[in-house]
Amino acid sequence: MNESRPESMSSFWMPFTNNRDFKAHPRLLVSAQGMYYKDVDGNAVLDGTAGLWCVPCGHAQPKIVAAVSEMVGQLDFAPTFQMGHPAAFDLAERLMDYTNHKFGHVFYTNSGSEAVDTALKIALAYHKARGDAGRTRLIGRERGYHGVGFGGLSVGGIGPNRKAFGPLLPGVDHLPHTHNLGKNAFSRGEPEHGAELADELERIVALHDASTIAAVIVEPVAGSTGVLIPPQGYLKRLRELCTKHGILLIFDEVITGFGRLTTPFAVDYFDVEPDMMTTAKGLTNGTVPMGAVFSKKFIHDAFMEAPAGIELFHGYTYSGHPLACAASIATLEVFKEQGILENAKSLQPYWEDAVHSLRGLPHVIDIRTIGLVAGIELESIPGKPGARAFAAFKQAFADGILIRTTGDIIALSPPLVLEKKHIDELFGKLAAVLKNLD
Repeated sequence: MNESRPESMSSFWMPFTNNRDFKAHPRLLVSAQGMYYKDVDGNAVLDGTAGLWCVPCGHAQPKIVAAVSEMVGQLDFAPTFQMGHPAAFDLAERLMDYTNHKFGHVFYTNSGSEAVDTALKIALAYHKARGDAGRTRLIGRERGYHGVGFGGLSVGGIGPNRKAFGPLLPGVDHLPHTHNLGKNAFSRGEPEHGAELADELERIVALHDASTIAAVIVEPVAGSTGVLIPPQGYLKRLRELCTKHGILLIFDEVITGFGRLTTPFAVDYFDVEPDMMTTAKGLTNGTVPMGAVFSKKFIHDAFMEAPAGIELFHGYTYSGHPLACAASIATLEVFKEQGILENAKSLQPYWEDAVHSLRGLPHVIDIRTIGLVAGIELESIPGKPGARAFAAFKQAFADGILIRTTGDIIALSPPLVLEKKHIDELFGKLAAVLKNLD
């Protein structure tokens, strides 16, 4: 790959980016190894965000690199419409093992956005297959992020992501978000207050009637909107209400899956089982795009009772792509062989203390942590929402650390192969940045 500055950057329309600002002051990464990126000027940049929440095993893992390299020479592509290849089936069995058989089946997609739209479509089609076609309403949550497909945007609850794209899907409602700075600021783990917000589902059921509601989808921990952690008992209560009213519960684990909370999934951390679960990102350690929907057996079996033929008219050209399957199989092996989860668990207390050491620095109004995830909320500059955190992002990169910002919240979630020295470096440099912010 070219490691020098490109002659022109005008043709690439960059996603979720202030294109004009970036192209005036570019931040270009050219290689990565372990916990670090290298930028175009040869500077090391400590990865405090696991890329984009998607590299739990660290960069350039030899086993994953070898698996992808071998597969591209053996089977560069194979369709999975009316045919298949062994790696897709082998991976599915391994994923069932990795979930401790909480689910029965997996449907492959190419991203988290596609996984969400797939899960929503499966939910609607499931109720229809059971003769309950009136259940068409979908329930999301304020401040939720479920990707950028029209389904995910519709159930998502982030205003700037939605406002430019019209009315979106009809028949969608939203639960309130659970973020409460007044009662839960500077929490460690699940905050104490707010479990009763799950009961807002009863209000929605009363408004629309349960017979019209197909599914509720939530992120166990909302990541892209600033690390919003569910109150104690909230997810269990949501599970109870969905069961009571015959509503499918979907967990969007695109971010929380594959070790982010020091457990395989948030399902394990919170001991709450949804009916479906969406994943992506860490599924392949970020090396090859891939997503997946995990489904309970009863959902899958409802489709298999239909007359012979195609049971679900849905899928993607690249569903179960050979390279993605090879990368995912190798990723699961790295998790086991290198004790990735065990390392994350051992460092969680040290991580938590390091994050909360930032309390009292200028403009810091909240800190929240769970697993190896942290949200650091800054007081906004009047009339300039997001400007303060974005200034911190730019300075942090210049100082050799990669952080992520959403609004005026700094979100951190590093590769799970980190060591104490990396935590010290990350928060030492971030503290210096915060001390000098306007």
